[in-house]
Amino acid sequence: MCLRPVTLLASLSLIMAAAVSPPLAAAELTIAPIRYHQRVLPNGLQVLSVEDHTSSNVAVQMWYHVGSKDDPQGRSGFAHLFEHLMFKSTKHMHAEQMDRLTEDVGGANNASTGDDVTNYFEVVPSNYLQTLLWAEAERLSNLTVDEKNFKSERAVVEEEYRQSVLANPYGKLFNEIDPHSYTVHPYKRPTIGSIADLEAASLANVIAFHDTFYRPDNATLIVTGDFDPQQLDAWVDRYFGWMTKPATPIPQVTATEPVRRKNRRYTVTSATAPLPAVLQTWLIPPAADAADSIPLQVAAALLAEGDSSRLYQSLVYRHQVAQRVGADADGRVGPGLFTTYAILASGHRPDEAEKLLNEEIIWLATQPIPAAELEKVKTQLLTAELIQRQTAQGIAFALGQATLIEGSPDRANTDLALLQQVTAEDIHRVMRKYVTGARSVTIDYLPQAAATPGAGKGEAK
Repeated sequence: MCLRPVTLLASLSLIMAAAVSPPLAAAELTIAPIRYHQRVLPNGLQVLSVEDHTSSNVAVQMWYHVGSKDDPQGRSGFAHLFEHLMFKSTKHMHAEQMDRLTEDVGGANNASTGDDVTNYFEVVPSNYLQTLLWAEAERLSNLTVDEKNFKSERAVVEEEYRQSVLANPYGKLFNEIDPHSYTVHPYKRPTIGSIADLEAASLANVIAFHDTFYRPDNATLIVTGDFDPQQLDAWVDRYFGWMTKPATPIPQVTATEPVRRKNRRYTVTSATAPLPAVLQTWLIPPAADAADSIPLQVAAALLAEGDSSRLYQSLVYRHQVAQRVGADADGRVGPGLFTTYAILASGHRPDEAEKLLNEEIIWLATQPIPAAELEKVKTQLLTAELIQRQTAQGIAFALGQATLIEGSPDRANTDLALLQQVTAEDIHRVMRKYVTGARSVTIDYLPQAAATPGAGKGEAK
């Protein structure tokens, strides 16, 4: 989801209203906006903050404008590798000391890597805010990138690949989505990378990647929760303001993914999957295109959000050809993907599920959508976003997603209003434009015993 939650007050108002009256239609809700403050330091660091004294916690997040799309050619997995390296030693911190600075005071920390961004996030009691700001500045400016840290974290990432891709029966299926869905854009490189590319990397490659992308003018600092704004500004200036903005430009992805001219089909085999699966993708516009990206999210929810969704009712309940179904509108800085899939029930084939998937897609694109069904799904999406924003961490994620993926922190507020305004006509329009009126990529995922000659090769149709 690109949509993110709002304020505790708005969430509690929604819950209380539901307790004393029939559920409101999504369009009837008035939601208080996230009131954020924004500043940019002379070195280019963007700082977003939201003062909220609802609890005594504070969330600190560092978002870097670098993801797997920025991996060097032949070095897939570099952005993900660096996510791990940032938890190792610095000039003034021991390896894994971020755990001690957060977990030992009752807080938590973690990080994630995506196609477009890498983010590091912590939540701690607010009296430890100064320490966390120092720590984030320390690992931005003084990270120890040496052979020991490089090799140890490369081994960790390779083991993560073995567990999440090779050992997971359907990990390989989802890892193959991007390589088969994109032909030119570097999104075609999976975020987790490959063992071969990671093994081919050198320490010099890693140092160059760090110097290129980990810099103040390629980062956004987000602080939300219980803090004094003047004190926050003073600490940010103290710990980040001294850093200089590099003279070299930040490399930008300029590749343009071409419009698909024909449908393509691929067969992927698995040594661990007990049952076949089928998956389809279509190209959709960047997340910045709110007019289309938000209706596409609602369309995906209509297809696969919960047991009452259209795909579940058709494939799992009525026809019993699948044991798991899904749909997703994955918005990115560049072209995203609309995806549907089905993991089959015993004794059924991918073509059976594909036929039913396409029937439901066409029905959604062309036939009237009951008002009650549409309102239910929009309310589900809106409620999930409101619940997430009950915490400082959730508010920070809302701002980060809006700023780095959707193009402006304002989207954290405006998306919720746009969601409530989505109509059946909007759903029909985007489905016809990007799905039923466009070309697809289909992946037949087969246990190796059921594989056919030519497995792994694409066939146009």
